[in-house]
Amino acid sequence: MSAVSTTGARDFILPDLGEGLTEAELIGWKVAVGDTVHVDQMVVEVESAKSVVELPCPFAGTIVALHANAGDTVEAGQALLSVAEAGAADAAPAGDAGSDAAGPSASDSAADELPTDDADPVGIEGGGANLIGYGTTAPKARSGKKRSFGAKSTDSPAETPSAPAPAAPPAVPSTTPPAQPADTATTSPVSSPIVRKLAKDHGISAKHLPGTGPGGVVTRADVLAAVDRQGTTGLHGTPERQGTTASAPGQPHTAVTTGTPIPSTDRDTRTPITGLRKVVSERLSQSRREIPEATIWLDVDATELLATKKALEARTGEKYSLLALVARFVIAGLKKYPILNSSIDTAANEIVTHGDINLGLAAQTPRGLMVPVVHGAGEMSLRQLRDEIGETVGKASTGKFASAELTGGTFTLNNYGVFGVDGSAPIINLPEVAMLGLGRIKDRPWVSHGELTVRKVMYLSFVFDHRACDGAEPSEFLTFVADCIENPISLLPEV
Repeated sequence: MSAVSTTGARDFILPDLGEGLTEAELIGWKVAVGDTVHVDQMVVEVESAKSVVELPCPFAGTIVALHANAGDTVEAGQALLSVAEAGAADAAPAGDAGSDAAGPSASDSAADELPTDDADPVGIEGGGANLIGYGTTAPKARSGKKRSFGAKSTDSPAETPSAPAPAAPPAVPSTTPPAQPADTATTSPVSSPIVRKLAKDHGISAKHLPGTGPGGVVTRADVLAAVDRQGTTGLHGTPERQGTTASAPGQPHTAVTTGTPIPSTDRDTRTPITGLRKVVSERLSQSRREIPEATIWLDVDATELLATKKALEARTGEKYSLLALVARFVIAGLKKYPILNSSIDTAANEIVTHGDINLGLAAQTPRGLMVPVVHGAGEMSLRQLRDEIGETVGKASTGKFASAELTGGTFTLNNYGVFGVDGSAPIINLPEVAMLGLGRIKDRPWVSHGELTVRKVMYLSFVFDHRACDGAEPSEFLTFVADCIENPISLLPEV
């Protein structure tokens, strides 16, 4: 992270990420200190829990500071870089530290303002801002407080001369213990909201920790070291109740807990649960806690499906994936049993049966498990559905989906057969009520027309939310899809 004097510079902050997301990982910079940028030039790439995006700079000028490094986690509202606009350095009088200490000037106030979305959004009239709440639109005021990165600021409150304190009155003998001093101890700078939150979650005041970062900044490592020093204290500074043992009167209290941090050695690797992994963990945990799910499964003879695929490709000269064919069967089944194309609105205590079928496809990507959505799948022809699924699968190789492509699903199809497994009991993708899983297709002994033979067999596993329906509709849906796989021509009356 590099920086030069930021006098008169404007801060480009990480904008509102939308959908409740508050943080992102900085993937890489597209500019460096000293570069000249224009309005809406892409300057940084960040990865939120939903997608990887490039952010445009809302100012024109010269980059004077980068406030984070590649790999850092930054929060919405945190400054990413500072830009000195043309002529700003000349307009600022040299040595005007006194005015800075007294308060921000008019130009500084304007420099610390955020764009608002009240005006026409950029991208209609001008540039191409690509995240919610940001672009080169009319600014609105925000706090003029500046973060300190690196050397301590000369106008830091800790170094501002204070008025002489009044003379203390003569000491009066007393048996009362002296009062604890107020919280006026020298504080350390804490630049990262993530570090502050981590400390708060463990009942620690980050600003009172000794900082080992540049200029005494408190880092994540400083907080984790303080957590280790806490020993057996709980997350909020109180001893854990579970597993505590009583101490003899007058003896220090000791505690043996099962909630203490797991010790590690030099051979261990710790990976923070952040970004997409954090969102996936929270959503799957919530699904397991809230949903009374049930799983049913069925083995299916897919021999005719493979033959139909081959015949279709020979007749049309086009490629069709098995996933696209099964997706077409699933859509027909959802139209026949619409309760499975529903969501649970827990706030209203209602089952919402959707009029549109937006098919989610569980996909393993370099970023982790994601569920991109084919919107309007229920109205597509087989060829359209094939093309949309093919495009979605192609994007899975990079994991770079737009936020809109990851929201709005009404039913999820999970093809884990590509991993060489026969079956699974998948976790429902909230707030949906069902998911169909496809296992691998393998040669297996099978009784066909009264004779034992070898057929192409696969397993279907179906998980559903018992709050939305009982076992009848899921079982009928699963057997309908299975019949379509075993005899694809049986779908013709449903098309």
